[in-house]
Amino acid sequence: MTVMRRMRWDDMSEADRAALCHRGLDDIFNPTLRDSIGRIIEDVRVNGDDAVCRALRDFDHIRLEAHQLRVSEAELANATVSAAVDAAIDEAIAHLRTFNNTVRERASDWIVESEPGLFVGEKITPIASAGLFVPSGKASYPSVAYQLAVPATVAGVPELALVVPPVPGGGGEVDAAVLVVCRKLGINDVFRANGPAGIAALGFGTDTFPKVRKVVGPGSPAVTCAQVEMQRHGVATMMLLGPTESVVLADNSADPIRLAADLLIEAEHGTDSAVVLVTTSLALADKTDIELARQLDLLPEVRATAARAALGVNGGCVVVTSLAAAAAVVNRYAPEHLQLVVHESVRQPTLDLLTEAGEILVGQHTPFSAANYVLGCPASLPTSGFAHVSSGITVETFLKRTAIATSDETAMLRLAPSIIALADHEGFPAHAAAMRLRLSQ
Repeated sequence: MTVMRRMRWDDMSEADRAALCHRGLDDIFNPTLRDSIGRIIEDVRVNGDDAVCRALRDFDHIRLEAHQLRVSEAELANATVSAAVDAAIDEAIAHLRTFNNTVRERASDWIVESEPGLFVGEKITPIASAGLFVPSGKASYPSVAYQLAVPATVAGVPELALVVPPVPGGGGEVDAAVLVVCRKLGINDVFRANGPAGIAALGFGTDTFPKVRKVVGPGSPAVTCAQVEMQRHGVATMMLLGPTESVVLADNSADPIRLAADLLIEAEHGTDSAVVLVTTSLALADKTDIELARQLDLLPEVRATAARAALGVNGGCVVVTSLAAAAAVVNRYAPEHLQLVVHESVRQPTLDLLTEAGEILVGQHTPFSAANYVLGCPASLPTSGFAHVSSGITVETFLKRTAIATSDETAMLRLAPSIIALADHEGFPAHAAAMRLRLSQ
């Protein structure tokens, strides 16, 4: 029995290829789920905090009163983690600041004189408010908290709120590591809520939750569906941050032991994860499969079960005839996470072919876990093929661009005939009249 579902790209039908690349959307846009999430959202819209408490009771089996939804100052102040985790959080924040400060510096105001007397440019400013959603349930995710919060604080968003579901099976406690991140980054508006209900509360505003203009954060299909549905109520969200996925593109130079270990990184997240090895080497695939079986036996059963699904029915191994073909497969898949493991002599030419991925990690010294935690690159990345059209969460997620133009009289009079011609053609007489007035004065 092999761990990875085995496929040869050249032998696959177009339907099979499309099926491999199609992941996540059916769960997120399932009509039954959308109806259920729609009812939660409407309940929050109408009933506010009472609906948030109801969702916590019904879906998370935690009973709280409205006044308990906000994390208190004392909880934030007293939250602690081990010294090792505390230091790791500091290191991750430092690297994220470096990355996002650099992005922010590049996203600067600019102006150019496009013709004598006509100046155009852009002004870059932070959005007014944002809500950050940090998942809970399957694991503790302080990494998600700082991956979202550092870019937002670097951007200078004046109003930030963070929502995190309570620890499962508890009495409403919130993961202490997430609270430590919030304290380190100066985020004081922290709330405990069921995922979809919390997202709705941020979008509408309640007696307890502030209303924000944008909500971001990864999560389950229910969480992602809630963000999509809240767009209909004027809330901006990211498309899409759903179940995790990864692809490794490798040739016969790869070490199968490390390759197996790196494939398991994203595979262990859940049975809805998808992990694919794209390789030119059938021998490497065989060796990696043997090593996967060995390493799976070392994982807890819940993680091993998730990994088998991610590498089996949800993903697998695709064998191709060339690195160019491998790059084409990867670009069509457009993975959230991509690792490139090829011989150094062909590394750059292959990298040049890769354009569709949330992130590209080069070499076996750059595993997904390093990027997820401390490298400083964004780790909240588009899934389900949305890497074709969108990017990970960085400081730019929390910035907006305002166009600015200034024209002197000479430039405007020179442009007037073109403006009049287009206004007359489109049937907007007031547009044209404003220009004719200037020509006649």
